[in-house]
Amino acid sequence: MAVSGPRYVTIHGHFYQPPRESPWLEAVEVQDSALPYHDWNARVTAECYASNTAARRTDPQGRIIDIVNNFERISFNVGPTLLHWLERQRPDVYARILEADRLSVRARGGHGNAIAQAYNHVIMPLASLRDKITQVRWGIRDFRHRFGREPEGMWLPEAAVDRETLRVLVDHGVRFTILSPRQARRLRAPGGEWRELGARIDPTRPYRWDAGDGRSLALFFYDGPISHAIAFEGLLGSADALVARLRQGFEDGRAAAQLVHVATDGESYGHHHRFGEMALAAACHQIERDPELTLTNYGAFLAGHPPTEAVEVVEPSSWGCVHGVERWRADCGCSTGRPGWHQRWREPLREALDGIRDALDPLFEVRAARLLEDPWAARDGYIQVVVDRSPDSVTTFLARHQRRPLTDAERIEALKLLELQRHRLLMYTSCGWFFDDVSGIEAVQVLKYAARALQLAREVGGPADLEDRFVRRLAAAPSNVPELGSADVIYRRQVLPAVVDLRRVIAHCAIAATEATKGTQATAVYAYRVCRLDWQRETSGDRALAVGRLRVTAEVTTETEEAAVAVLHFGGHDFHCTLRSGLEPTAFSSVRDELFQRFSQGLSDVVRALDRHFPGPAYGIRDLFLEERRRILAAVTDAVLRRYEETYRRFYEENRGLLQYLREADAPAPEALVLAARYVLRREIARELEALAEAEGIPTRLAELVEEARSLGLEPVLDGAGAADQLERTLLGHLTRLGERVSADRVRRALAVLEIGRGLGCMPNLWAAQNRLFELWRTGDAERRRELGPLATALGFRREGDA
Repeated sequence: MAVSGPRYVTIHGHFYQPPRESPWLEAVEVQDSALPYHDWNARVTAECYASNTAARRTDPQGRIIDIVNNFERISFNVGPTLLHWLERQRPDVYARILEADRLSVRARGGHGNAIAQAYNHVIMPLASLRDKITQVRWGIRDFRHRFGREPEGMWLPEAAVDRETLRVLVDHGVRFTILSPRQARRLRAPGGEWRELGARIDPTRPYRWDAGDGRSLALFFYDGPISHAIAFEGLLGSADALVARLRQGFEDGRAAAQLVHVATDGESYGHHHRFGEMALAAACHQIERDPELTLTNYGAFLAGHPPTEAVEVVEPSSWGCVHGVERWRADCGCSTGRPGWHQRWREPLREALDGIRDALDPLFEVRAARLLEDPWAARDGYIQVVVDRSPDSVTTFLARHQRRPLTDAERIEALKLLELQRHRLLMYTSCGWFFDDVSGIEAVQVLKYAARALQLAREVGGPADLEDRFVRRLAAAPSNVPELGSADVIYRRQVLPAVVDLRRVIAHCAIAATEATKGTQATAVYAYRVCRLDWQRETSGDRALAVGRLRVTAEVTTETEEAAVAVLHFGGHDFHCTLRSGLEPTAFSSVRDELFQRFSQGLSDVVRALDRHFPGPAYGIRDLFLEERRRILAAVTDAVLRRYEETYRRFYEENRGLLQYLREADAPAPEALVLAARYVLRREIARELEALAEAEGIPTRLAELVEEARSLGLEPVLDGAGAADQLERTLLGHLTRLGERVSADRVRRALAVLEIGRGLGCMPNLWAAQNRLFELWRTGDAERRRELGPLATALGFRREGDA
């Protein structure tokens, strides 16, 4: 039997989420569909990205024996827009991903695990050549900014490819990309003839794609059946099964080196498949210990095994659509599987966006040419500002690209034009077409990007009717949801209410700050800086009047607006906010004094004065940004409940015995009595949980309250998520103190939190606590480990000497 040559394994994860930031706020607002998490980025991060930076390896009894960073062992790309979010919202996860790449560079001869991605996940074959170039340049520059090196490879969104896209990669020094095996069209050995392949290419070696001018690009075609089994057939249910399946990808007796490699969505490892990151960690550990296998990445393998055979690709083609790239422009039949739903909306949606592009690009080119030497070169270079919006970065960028020194107004216009192009690119993010209806959050997101581009176009002198034309085109995109009808209705209902201008930011800040009594203050509100230049507030019973002057500056475009503002709060959720620009300080003082004088005399007088001094539309609580709106409404609701809490409490105390008797007699209790009891006990338990941080053990009162609820048959009385979160915060606080100094008393306090969780039937999430304990354990001496031992056992670790 012939001796087999070297055997290598590479596991590639394409980690990506659609950009979800509001185009006006530059932040992700709360998404109720992601509960109990704030939004889908936060949810997938908890289930996948964070989990893969600290994946557990366990023994057969499920006890933790190691915590590892999977990104150190696998090939990966992370979408630039996702990395941007992680950097701001989960810097711990972001830092561990970057560190994993640095370690892999050292471990694999200078070839890091990370590869780049075309910037915002557009379907490259459907993009213009100019957009292809920008996507690649932005992807490379973002990668260089974050990982501190040049990328060897680049992931193409949905692995979508055509010849023009590959040539752009070659032009920018990219050495390789990864495709599906069915994207290989034909093959030619050195000195041989082309032969057609279908989907039967050997995935264990790289191939050369020739640009036709002596330059080339290496293509890796991943193992399709194994990748499919990982993503869709439950192969991540067992690390042993995963490794066995990877070994089956090798051909026995082949003398040449073989690379068995798979590529899936990175979210397979933990989000799509629970505990998938653990299977991945265990599989990598097995491969690393196997003398017949070498775990590697594409760059390292390519350095030692360059391609010898030439290949041509099916174009256009992708890994996510058997019809090429039709999933992103037609009702091709590919969908996520809602029975009876069509995707006839895809084509008119793309056509409507193409109409915007065809109108905005000439506008950008003409207007920007007055300010910038080369508008399109400036767009390509604008990624410098996208990754670093500091004043120095913006100044350096404009100095490099401006035609002449720009006035402040011209700087603002130049930045608006470039932001117009950024959102014009973002509106083609592929996720807008991938799912089943134009009313989905991904399709609505691309419509929001379009709305922001249109708003900026108006502000720089674009056609006044461009948005109307766009909305008329959207009427041809039918929704599967009967009450929505078509995309034009969705645009009016879900997109237009989200549009923000500087006046709305001022109104938001004024309403949100009505409780402030006086003085000036500067603060950041999403992507804006707001300065309260003057502020005064007076109350009369439940009513309040606030009058002031606010200045707001958009951090992205540096545009500034100042306005006088008056907010009349009638009580509860009823706010009436009006704005007036151009009011000089002296005139403002006069108006302010008159308003407060009339406020002291009666409500009708002040309302008439507001109408006279502040003509124009009024803003209310509906105009607040979503999370502040919910915060204020929650405070209003809580205030109402507090007013009646004593009534609830008295009602419950007076009827507790009756409620107990009804339960013992197996008779139904009146709903009003049950509601009052549940409300009172839940509030009491919540107060006790808030006091846990300094508790010595299980508070007697907390145990009594829980037992009382159980005896009355009121379970579940806890707000489960809220109680678990409070317990987790308390436990992490104790572990932080253990990091300062380990002592038996501090260990005992941490153990008490776990005992409380078990007593309540509401255990906290232990993931972060386990990570902190593992670091203390790993860096500690024998004495520290001895003292931490009971807590390590309680947190699920296997200790030395355990059976």
